[in-house]
Amino acid sequence: MRRFLIALLTLSAVAGPAAAETRYLAYDASDRVTQALTRGITLEGDRGLFGAITVRRIISTSNRGSAEIRIGGPDAARRALPAGATENILYTVSSDGGGRGLSRALCPGADQAFLILGRVRLARPLTAQAIGRWPDGAYRHCVTLSYSWRGEWATPPASGPGEDSSAPVGR
Repeated sequence: MRRFLIALLTLSAVAGPAAAETRYLAYDASDRVTQALTRGITLEGDRGLFGAITVRRIISTSNRGSAEIRIGGPDAARRALPAGATENILYTVSSDGGGRGLSRALCPGADQAFLILGRVRLARPLTAQAIGRWPDGAYRHCVTLSYSWRGEWATPPASGPGEDSSAPVGR
């Protein structure tokens, strides 16, 4: 029993730092609607021990704005998806800072916005569904955004205006 505990503690000490690794994944808009709204995005997220990526922040590639998002949200947002839409992870767009602007751009007139992202994987396209909650309490689908993989940043993207940023790697 003691050896088992020592082995378990050793494994958790090694796996702990590797369990959450910050990644910056860049995507280009792949249709006219997406390009009109966002052009391209970079997702800041954590890659877990088994490879799943949980997104923390969306960074605009063209405007250098960003919005915090957090996993979770009301089930009513999922029910607002259009027929045939793939359901995956629901995120709530923060109402602070750049989140307000993102919410207004994706769902004009909504009080709050939610994103349902397809599975985030390296070198794969990404689909995002924007859902809004209106003042009358109704949840409505706003837009489907389609992105093609661009690459992964070797370092975090520059965040301030005028800062020079290099292109993502992996394209």
